[in-house]
This record gives sequence, structure tokens and C-alpha cells, in this order.
Amino acid sequence: MSGGRSLYLIGALALAILGMTYGLWYAVFAEHQALDGMGGSLTASFTSAALRDHVASGLSLNQYREAKYAYDRQVDVHGHWIGLAMLLFLLGIAYDHLQLAERVKYLLGMTLLAGSFLFPLAVLLQTFSHDAWPRALAVFGSALVIIPLAVFSFAVLRRTAPGSSPAR
Repeated sequence: MSGGRSLYLIGALALAILGMTYGLWYAVFAEHQALDGMGGSLTASFTSAALRDHVASGLSLNQYREAKYAYDRQVDVHGHWIGLAMLLFLLGIAYDHLQLAERVKYLLGMTLLAGSFLFPLAVLLQTFSHDAWPRALAVFGSALVIIPLAVFSFAVLRRTAPGSSPAR
């Protein structure tokens, strides 16, 4: 197996294990507490609204919004790491069919692997900080995923275009 193909497949395996491990940890140790917190905030908000205490109701809705924001991102991290791992697996399987120079495929693989790790990590960091830097890191990580995929797509389209050389 070539070094480039190994990069894709081993990187995919590592990302899949990371995503599943994080998902298991979250499901066992954090998800139920997060869901309880969201339900408690909604209950408190509705109770306060029924008592015509609009200030307390608003505060409880804000607590719900913050808890839901964190919950969504933590669940997304699990899914993104595993989904990007599947993409790396597919590219690893199709590695020899990509008509690009070996060095280019390896560089694109390194870029894609880095982006596939950074993007979900940046999404997770958004639960700890609402500053601009986690969002900027998420944009950077997603660019590291999108650019190699665009190059691969272009290479495949070029290969399948009318008048192109036949597939090997």
C-alpha cells in the first residue's frame, strides 16, 4: 500500500475512532445532564410565563438557548468527525484512480486530514468561547476540507469529460 493511501486510510480510522470515542463519552457522561438542563430551563420559563413573570421567563429562555447551542455543537462534533472520516475512507479506496501526481495527492490528503480534525474541534471550542477565534478556526478548518475536495472533483470531472483519455 502506498504512503498516500495509508495516510488517507489510517487518518480516516483515527478520525472515526476519535468521533466514536467522543460520541460515547458525550452520550454516557454529558448528554443526559444537558437534556435535563434544557428541559428544566423550558419548564422554568413556561412556569414563569404562566405566573406572568416575564423577566424570569426571559432569563430561563436564555438559559435554554445557551444549553441548546452547546448541545447542538457537541452532537455536531461527533457527527462531523465520523462523516469526514468516511470521506477520507472513500478517497483512500479510490486513491489509485485519482489522476493527480503522487505528491499532490499526498499534500491534498494532509490538508484534508488537518481540516477534518480542525473543523469539528473548532465547533467544539465554540461551546467554551463565543469569541470570534473559534468561528474563524472553524472557517479555516472547513476551507482545509473544501479546497482538496474541489481539486479532487475537478480531477474527476476532467477525467470523465468528453474527449478525455479513457479510464485505466
